[in-house]
Amino acid sequence: MQFTSETKVLIHGITEPLAATHTVLMKEYGTQVVAGVAPGHGGKTQNGVPIYDMVEEAVKEQGPIDAVAIFVKPFLVLDAALESIAAGIRKLAIVTEGMPPMDMVRLVRKADITDTLVVGPTSPGIIVPGQILLGTHPAQFYTPGSVGIISRSGTLTYEIALSLTQAELGQSISVGIGGDGILGSSFAQWLQMLDEDDRTEVIVLVGEIGGSTEEDAAEYAAEAIDTPTIAYVAGRFAPKGKRLGHAGAIVAAHLSGTQQYTGTALLETDIGTAEHKIEAFKKVGIPVANRPSEIPALVKKALKKK
Repeated sequence: MQFTSETKVLIHGITEPLAATHTVLMKEYGTQVVAGVAPGHGGKTQNGVPIYDMVEEAVKEQGPIDAVAIFVKPFLVLDAALESIAAGIRKLAIVTEGMPPMDMVRLVRKADITDTLVVGPTSPGIIVPGQILLGTHPAQFYTPGSVGIISRSGTLTYEIALSLTQAELGQSISVGIGGDGILGSSFAQWLQMLDEDDRTEVIVLVGEIGGSTEEDAAEYAAEAIDTPTIAYVAGRFAPKGKRLGHAGAIVAAHLSGTQQYTGTALLETDIGTAEHKIEAFKKVGIPVANRPSEIPALVKKALKKK
């Protein structure tokens, strides 16, 4: 995965309030934040980080940059991402919420062509405890260890990390893949990466209602993943007909609970519901926690069995 204390990071949109706050926290954690980009602010510094008008200028002066955290406004994310890719940066974490879906489609296509890893949008980013913080994860909840976390949620990820830490189960990495309908990287991609990671002995996959990414992940894990995997699905008790939380997740779940016509036949489907996702995991033998507090015990059981 190559996210280490040696990774050089650029903050796109460093003058945005959220970025300014978390740049300080990233630096305090030991992340090498070597540059920031904010058009019109080039030549200034912020919290000891030099600011440039363009990514190209930052790379020219600072040398090769490994990763970028993007905090710009939604309609500027695509330009920021494409500019970063053009400058040779191949790891992007998009924290911004509300990125236009068609912009994300264009970015995914470009990322595929250039072999760029994109996390997000609507993501807390990535943390490798003891090594690097790239995004908004609360670092005090994490401790180095061997449990890898992949999650569609944000704050729920932190809660699970804290429960693992309190149970003396450290984490190898925690990734928030984002809660939007179109994402830069999937559960399946991260399952493969963690399966190949020597530090990760157990994977905790945190899903939520909406879409079919959890069902796809369950099928992929059964076919290709050797590392023991634990699952949790949020939204089991979300009332049908209500739209709560991330729009992408709720709208998909709302639609999946309606009747759909296929030709002349009436088709009933529960794809997108928590029950359907849980059943998919159980069908392939992946243990599913009923609540976040059960995850540490399931992880310990998997480690003992391994």
